[in-house]
This record gives sequence, structure tokens and C-alpha cells, in this order.
Amino acid sequence: MKQAISMVKGLRYKLRMFGIPIEGPANLYCDNEAVYKNVSLPDSVLNKKMHSIAYHYCRENVANGTARVAKEDTETNLADIFTKVMNRDRREFLLERFMY
Repeated sequence: MKQAISMVKGLRYKLRMFGIPIEGPANLYCDNEAVYKNVSLPDSVLNKKMHSIAYHYCRENVANGTARVAKEDTETNLADIFTKVMNRDRREFLLERFMY
């Protein structure tokens, strides 16, 4: 999530430098429920110190409106086509959604 937000911030900066106005947050979809809860829910707490810098970086950018994080279910996650082995029916279902 930290890398995705860093890329979004860089792209937004570059577009502003070209004179393109950027309004509103970027939508980021995450299939990891723990990451989604830690970034988007203000009452969540971090249990591991090693993730604290990335955690606070992501929370800060969600809070200031740079990014908006949403949960993507496994059944509809298009990235699974490239990362997971699946049966034919599931692959065809995701490919149909991917081609729209």
C-alpha cells in the first residue's frame, strides 16, 4: 500500500506540473483485509513496530484526501488473473470482466 500511495503521489505531482488540475482522492483497491482496516479505519491499532512507518504514511495520505482505500473481494479481483492459479470457469469469468 505504501508503494501504491507513493506512486499515486508522484503521478499527481507530475500531472500538476503539466498544468492538469487534480481534484479528489485516488481510488485504491486492496484485497488484504488487514491492510484495508489499518489504513481506512481510524480506530485500528498497529500491532507490529516494524510496519509503523508505512502504516503512518498511508494513514496520513488517506486522512488528507490523497487516496481513498476500498476492499476488493477475491471473487471480483482482476489482479488474480496474473497472480494465481485458477480453474477455467473462474479465469473466464474474470477475463470477461477484464475485457470491458
